[in-house]
Amino acid sequence: MSGGRASHECIQRYKEVFLSSDANRRISPAGGPTKDEILAISLFKLDPMADDVCADLGCGTGKVSLALSGCARIVYAVDRRREAYEWTKHEAEAGGISNIIAHHTDAVSFLSGIFHLDCAFIGGTRDLSEIITHLHRLAIRRVVINAVLLSSVNTALETLKQYDMFDEIVHVQVSRSHSIGDGLMLRPIDPVFIITGGCF
Repeated sequence: MSGGRASHECIQRYKEVFLSSDANRRISPAGGPTKDEILAISLFKLDPMADDVCADLGCGTGKVSLALSGCARIVYAVDRRREAYEWTKHEAEAGGISNIIAHHTDAVSFLSGIFHLDCAFIGGTRDLSEIITHLHRLAIRRVVINAVLLSSVNTALETLKQYDMFDEIVHVQVSRSHSIGDGLMLRPIDPVFIITGGCF
């Protein structure tokens, strides 16, 4: 399955689950969900396959996990915050999704206890260097990291290069239309660095 088709199927799954859930009527965990435009690019870069075991590290609202569940065999949704763990678990159960396995733990502890992983999305940058080290041990095919801080970008770049895993960095700046009087203006959302790598 190509990256374009895989990301389309992932996003379709997320829309189906989100529109049928009560997520938009509840207060989400701090940080909020990954923006749709960033999600689309990240999924394209991650390029999950139908038989993949994937991890959403720092899953937050579970938006990435929900999307991945439509195009991967197993999705581990990992977050050390109880509210994020419970939110993602609720969304998966409410959507009737059986291939999301939620873990209430930190990413390093989770990765220390597994022996196979095909791809990973990293939405939180806590312990980033240690996380990448574990992903290298697992010989992960593909990893996508979303970062907003330059220090996180630098940590990711240095560690990925250390293990010869670095592929590219894409800086994404998205603006959305908003009504102003009788016209429209474009209002930017926060820019995001999308960093990709893997054990090639």
